[in-house]
Amino acid sequence: MALRLERIQVGEAEWDRMDAFSDRVVFQTREWLDFVARTQAAQPVVAAVLDGSERVGHFTGLIIRRFGIRILGSPFPGWTTESMGFNLLEGVDRREAAAALIPFAFRTLGCAHLELKDRRLEKDDLGAFGYASEPTRTFELDLSADEDEIFGRMSSACRRAIRRGMKVGVTVEEASGTAFADEYYRQLVEVFARQSLVPTYGVERVRALISCLEPTGRLLLLRARAPDGLPIASAIFPAYNGTAYFWGGASTREHQVLRPNEAIFWHAIRYWRDRGVTTLDLGGGGEYKRKYGPRELRLPLFRASRFRALPILREIARRAVDRRQALLGRRRGGQVVPRTRSL
Repeated sequence: MALRLERIQVGEAEWDRMDAFSDRVVFQTREWLDFVARTQAAQPVVAAVLDGSERVGHFTGLIIRRFGIRILGSPFPGWTTESMGFNLLEGVDRREAAAALIPFAFRTLGCAHLELKDRRLEKDDLGAFGYASEPTRTFELDLSADEDEIFGRMSSACRRAIRRGMKVGVTVEEASGTAFADEYYRQLVEVFARQSLVPTYGVERVRALISCLEPTGRLLLLRARAPDGLPIASAIFPAYNGTAYFWGGASTREHQVLRPNEAIFWHAIRYWRDRGVTTLDLGGGGEYKRKYGPRELRLPLFRASRFRALPILREIARRAVDRRQALLGRRRGGQVVPRTRSL
């Protein structure tokens, strides 16, 4: 029998059972759904994947409304959410589940557009089912080796930067509490200002992330201090089920010579490795990430629309957001540079 999806009320979902799936990622957890719902005015969607009457998996996403159009994102660009998609029992066809998602999104949920990024789907998997796709990029760092091997895979310049930070007295500490969001965001504004840009989200999003995720123990907040104790860099790393993610990082320009960013990454690598994490996803964009010795991956973002014009409107909206960011950045003076993809 063909697979089908049946919606589950969020309050009635068996979260412990869902979290036990081997392909579960942090972006599918209840706490992450709460974070996206709060920051995007979105409606969480949890569905059972059924083969006849047997439950063989689950789907996770959220509904938003843009320009009067209902959109199902799993996830949607701009949510600072890397991937969602399905959790399926071994042997269940993920392509068939994605095919069943289209009638569920368009008929059951009444959406006109659907976006899907599932790490276990390949770029050619869904063309026959009415999906278009575009490539996205990320960098993955293998943490399964010992520390010496991980350190040795980094570029020589990166290793020197880490040693320099230690030598001059840069310290990295684990932070906590929503007040960290303000510290991080002040540094982030400075980072974007260097490129005559402004951040793509507000400090409220960072506060919401900490509020939702920190109680679970799945969120690492790091702060680097100069030898005199001044905070000079910060970063955020969520993790779950063997994989950690670089959600965001920032630093002050005048202290770059102390190399605090490399010190933070080295601390995060060791912290999550010691807790059984085997992969650190560094996110897309940013050629600087290559110095940590990752492998580059191309992952497809799939989309489907009920109406032919919607993909065109989506692209127009994306360009409008880029233009708005550029105009805001010009108010700070300087030349605008293109935006890069990140988590």
